[in-house]
Amino acid sequence: MHTTLRTGKAAAVFAVIAALTLAACGDGGGGNEGGSGGESGKPSPPGVELPRLDGEKIQVTAVWSGPEQENFVKVLDEFERRTGAEVTFVPAQDPIVNFLGTKIAGGSPPDVAMLPQPGAVRQTVEREWAKPVGPAARAELAENYSPGWQAIGQVDGEQYGVYYKAANKSLVWYNSAVFENAGVREPKTWQEFLTTAETISASGVTPVSVAGADGWTLTDWFENVYLSQSGPEKYDRLAEHKIKWTDPSVREALTALGQLFGEEALIAGGADGALQTEFPASVTQTFTGGDQPKAAMVFEGDFVGVNIAQTDAEIGKDAKVFPFPAVGAKPPVVTGGDAAVALKDSKGAQALLTFLASPDAAGIQAAEGGFVSPNKSLDLAVYPNEVQRSIAKALIAAGDDFRFDMSDQMPQSFGGTPGEGFWKRLQDFLKDPKDVAGIQRKLESDAAKAYKD
Repeated sequence: MHTTLRTGKAAAVFAVIAALTLAACGDGGGGNEGGSGGESGKPSPPGVELPRLDGEKIQVTAVWSGPEQENFVKVLDEFERRTGAEVTFVPAQDPIVNFLGTKIAGGSPPDVAMLPQPGAVRQTVEREWAKPVGPAARAELAENYSPGWQAIGQVDGEQYGVYYKAANKSLVWYNSAVFENAGVREPKTWQEFLTTAETISASGVTPVSVAGADGWTLTDWFENVYLSQSGPEKYDRLAEHKIKWTDPSVREALTALGQLFGEEALIAGGADGALQTEFPASVTQTFTGGDQPKAAMVFEGDFVGVNIAQTDAEIGKDAKVFPFPAVGAKPPVVTGGDAAVALKDSKGAQALLTFLASPDAAGIQAAEGGFVSPNKSLDLAVYPNEVQRSIAKALIAAGDDFRFDMSDQMPQSFGGTPGEGFWKRLQDFLKDPKDVAGIQRKLESDAAKAYKD
């Protein structure tokens, strides 16, 4: 396996799963049938049929780094072993569509790209870069994925993406020692969440860690509040810009979010400190310092587990998790994920898509932790701890009852570019949460331009 490495912070992972409360809904509709897990929690013998590719060279690119990249490379190593191909992982820069454009203009496109947004998948199709998924990979998708997960990878009814990696973006992780010392329990509603935060603050610990330096985390805050408060129909319409950002529903969501962001004492470092806090640090500062950390809670997806593993905290004991609280009638279920898309119509690219659509591939990375798969044929036993198994079980139990990350569905210039659009305006809002109307106007101006382009 030949791997090009890069240093720096771990790249953002956009992710997918139902809230943990869904874990009690049953066995997940076949989530333990077949699959690649065994009693040892390791992938079982090969099941998916792959062609021999001796001597063929394949390049795969993604914005992943650190443990996420290392664990994915183990999947590519197994693909090499089974096929005889030589695979090179090429780290991409964010936004990945711009990175791919440079590669394609230079005449050296990668064979497969892992794209973190449905909008990015659509862009590669519209620019005639992406190649349709072949029959073998489509067969794996039909067997292992729910219709909803297949549909997210389609553009105008044609299958282009294989959603290999998923993420739950409706979770709040907390320091159990701080909760115990403050005498608080896991909140179920937004008002309970704010009351819990105030109680923790009174106990001497700042309650909430916010990664304001990474605008994508702020979009996730907004999306969870908006989905719970306004419901899935309006969520879909806003994602497609069929209603404006000046709509009263946006005002209501920003006002609710401002109840947290507007209270400096509830945010680690206040607004200024949060705007200088990157995602990895937002997690580690919540789980270091014993019962006197810099924060008691941090909101983000299941991939937070990778960063918790860099501390001495034990998931399930020192670090626990609860579903994002209900702001409206129901708790939100916001999801995300990474899709594999072929940029070359080659035997090797199609074989890799087939492998990534199988439980064989998913089982390798699931066993390493910090990863959840939407593959319903994957045996839950492969996950390394009960927290991960519960999250994965909830995903399968949810079926197609979820909403994909809103920013990931938008044009990348608005929904997925650092320092611009949705990301930038919510950073502005964190700095001045009283200016709801002004932020709405700027969001609408940015969105109108991006959707027109």
